[in-house]
Amino acid sequence: MPAPYSQPADDVLRSQGVEPDRGLAPDEVESRRDQHGPNELRSTERRSVWRLLLGQFKSVVILLLAGAAVIAFATARWPEGIALVAVVIANTAIGFVSEWRAVKSMEALRAKTDQRFRVRRGGEEQETTIEEIVPGDIVLIEGGQLVPADTRLLEANGLKANEAALTGESAAVDKRTEPLEEDTPLADRINMLYRGASVTSGSGVGVVVGTGMDTEIGRVSRMAEEAQSETPPIQQRLDSLGSRLAWLAIAIAVLVAAGGIAAGQEWTLMLETALALGIAAVPEGLPIVATIALARGMWIMAKRNALINRLTAVETLGATHVIFTDKTGTLTENRMALRRLVTPTADKTLRDGDPEQKADGDGSLDGGVRRMLEAGVLCNAASLGDDNQPPSGDPTEVALLKGGESHGVRRSELLDARPQVREVEFNSDVMMMATYHEADGGLLVAVKGAPRRVLEACTSIATGNGEQPLDDHQRDEWLQRVERLAGEGLRLLAVAEKRVDDQQAEPYEGLTFLGLTGLLDPPRSDAQDAIAECRKAGMRVVMVTGDQPTTARAIGEQIGVFREGDPPPVAGGDLRDLEDLDDETHSRILNASVFARVSPEQKLNLIRVYQEAGQVIAMTGDGVNDAPALKKADIGIAMGRRGEEAAKQVSDMVLKDDRFASIVAAVKQGRVIFSNIRKAVMFMLCTNVAEILIVAAASLVGAPLPLRPLQILYLNVLTDVFPALALGFGDGSAQVMQEPPRDPGESVLTKRHWLSIGGWSAVIAACVLAGFAAALQWLGFDTVRAVTVAFLTLGFTKLWFVLNLRDRGAKPWDNDIVRNPWVWGALVLCSGLLLLAAWWSPLQSVLPTESPGWQGWLLILGASVVPALLGLFVPCLPKRRAAADPAEQPTQTESGGGDPNDSDSLHERLDRIEQPSQENQRTLKALRNDYD
Repeated sequence: MPAPYSQPADDVLRSQGVEPDRGLAPDEVESRRDQHGPNELRSTERRSVWRLLLGQFKSVVILLLAGAAVIAFATARWPEGIALVAVVIANTAIGFVSEWRAVKSMEALRAKTDQRFRVRRGGEEQETTIEEIVPGDIVLIEGGQLVPADTRLLEANGLKANEAALTGESAAVDKRTEPLEEDTPLADRINMLYRGASVTSGSGVGVVVGTGMDTEIGRVSRMAEEAQSETPPIQQRLDSLGSRLAWLAIAIAVLVAAGGIAAGQEWTLMLETALALGIAAVPEGLPIVATIALARGMWIMAKRNALINRLTAVETLGATHVIFTDKTGTLTENRMALRRLVTPTADKTLRDGDPEQKADGDGSLDGGVRRMLEAGVLCNAASLGDDNQPPSGDPTEVALLKGGESHGVRRSELLDARPQVREVEFNSDVMMMATYHEADGGLLVAVKGAPRRVLEACTSIATGNGEQPLDDHQRDEWLQRVERLAGEGLRLLAVAEKRVDDQQAEPYEGLTFLGLTGLLDPPRSDAQDAIAECRKAGMRVVMVTGDQPTTARAIGEQIGVFREGDPPPVAGGDLRDLEDLDDETHSRILNASVFARVSPEQKLNLIRVYQEAGQVIAMTGDGVNDAPALKKADIGIAMGRRGEEAAKQVSDMVLKDDRFASIVAAVKQGRVIFSNIRKAVMFMLCTNVAEILIVAAASLVGAPLPLRPLQILYLNVLTDVFPALALGFGDGSAQVMQEPPRDPGESVLTKRHWLSIGGWSAVIAACVLAGFAAALQWLGFDTVRAVTVAFLTLGFTKLWFVLNLRDRGAKPWDNDIVRNPWVWGALVLCSGLLLLAAWWSPLQSVLPTESPGWQGWLLILGASVVPALLGLFVPCLPKRRAAADPAEQPTQTESGGGDPNDSDSLHERLDRIEQPSQENQRTLKALRNDYD
């Protein structure tokens, strides 16, 4: 069946079985409500308490710890089992509370509006709620209303609607009733009103053709439900790391236990050894550290007007390669402002109503500009309101009134001098509006409208030498000027006037052309700096909007999204088929910085294309049209002030201040969090692998175990967690926003990190084993006392080793670790815990330990400081790469210096390939994974 917008109005009425003058009968309304249901959209299912709670157990490390606790209880090792359960409960509680608070904050933003609508039923007009409207209802549309359902217009009297929530286009759309072509894009269906749009001016009558989930918004909502959310990168990486550690722990425990039993060792001793190795292999503090670091990031971002809906969303922003951003209200202020006044004698550029140059010493405008501005203010149906009432009317007309006020041209004062006697409403057929005013014993007719139509109605032009005839050559010159100004993104209105004696005189003939007014939705003041910072951080900002390509390009140029050399904006008409792209089209799409006239389906498909190319995508939006893409993106970012309910429900983050700059702050925080988590993981694994080496080496040579299972657990849960938490609370390096985004396939620890872990673990293990051997052989300690020396040596080695985790290139005495007060607090606390374990009798009996004596303390101190002293010359962390402007990277592989087999030089060469084809992307990703 043809779409309603492509059919004549009479055919639509027949298909709906309704007469426009009478509307539906009451019994028919009830029948259709039973058939179609209430006019409601399905709400996105909120995350329940149980879903939030169960979500905390998805970590592989948590599951492994739970398994270890079960084994400990099964073998009657109650202290170990209780300690492991405490770790699991602590992590679960922290993550649950953080995400529950986020859910409650998000729900507080969601408000339901209650508005009533006029319909024609049974030959009478009556009011009804939005839920009670059914297909076939005849609705009466008025300015200031929201549109309750998808409606085919039957009458349109100067009707304009703001459809930004659905199309993303900021300017109000003039509505008409004539049928359109079947393939007319959504944003150009001027004979339709869609649910969620707002009527800015005029009135009309329409027949409802879709309600509930059968509306355009309902279709978008269904797309959002079907869109698959991507697993957050940090969650993927931690799960991958946890899986590796789980298999490592199991393999080592089984091999050592089997080897020991085969060599004749007692099976109880080997079971204890296997449990010790299993506990040593797992960084028990990792889930707690990661959870608290992310929770702290949520808290910091909340203070910066960004509400985080999902714990891992903070870090995901730090891994972002591309930010897809809406234009209206995100990069711009979502308000029309008068920016240009062009007359035959002057061309004034305004900045939020203030002229860059004054016409004379007292700041007044020259006569021609003032005359045009007065005519534009008189020919106006909007109102600026007052302290108790906001402005009302078409945004374009409101902008004209505000522009006039800023120059002393006030409509109230003009009407006192020139009372209005008649108004000819804007008509979408003639594209003009006129008002009649008493003036100098006659009538002044003020006209504004589409430049081409106004120029066609003008026979003269106001010049510095008075009114002169307007010929075709001059009209062509002005139309060319209109084209140039429109290319700057301006919404242009032409203004004209004439004098008549009779208020019934034809308004649109014999006019005098006064000039052009240029209006623009101005860019946010901080958007350009924020976009520049994104470029420095190696991220691309791509603008996706429903505006016309010329408008989108002009705004993009002003704020720095679109730069010289970029491919021209890609229009929605070029994105009809994104399923099977050739290499040229694929490359053009991946390199474009502006997409214009884009539909909701195309936004969703663009996200998919970029993700398949290996990009981590952040998507900003505020309208219903953005909801599917917001859900599909790696992180969806909704606007809190003007955002639609559907957008907020599916987003990972909501910006309370709607500022793009807040996204940049979140990106920085996300990068700092990942860097801190990586340092914490490095710290825990260097010491945990050292524990494995210590226990394995002793068991293989038949020596007593230098560490007992509960001692390992004590170190891992207490003296590991507090320093690791302190690392997670760091402010990060000053260069964090000068580094490139991480490869989406890059794990928490790369090959270089594992090599570093292996080397430092060997150093730590050697120091502990040397101290243990010296205690047994040189000092003649018994086994319990020697084990205490090994236990305390490892404990203090862990503490001093924290200082080795500074960034490469940072000074040992001046870096983010040394400047972190939490680190020093953790060192003091953990030193106290170690001393307590050595001297407090209740702990001595549980661990077990005993006082090492002064000789033992000298041995502990000497052995434990060796790794820290070595770290003064050899930093623990591998070197990082500097960011490059993504727009300046070559599009072909370049040869570079360095060893061709070195992973660093390979990564650098691969990164120079800006946007390869899908097949090549898969090859490059496999290469990176092999080298990492």
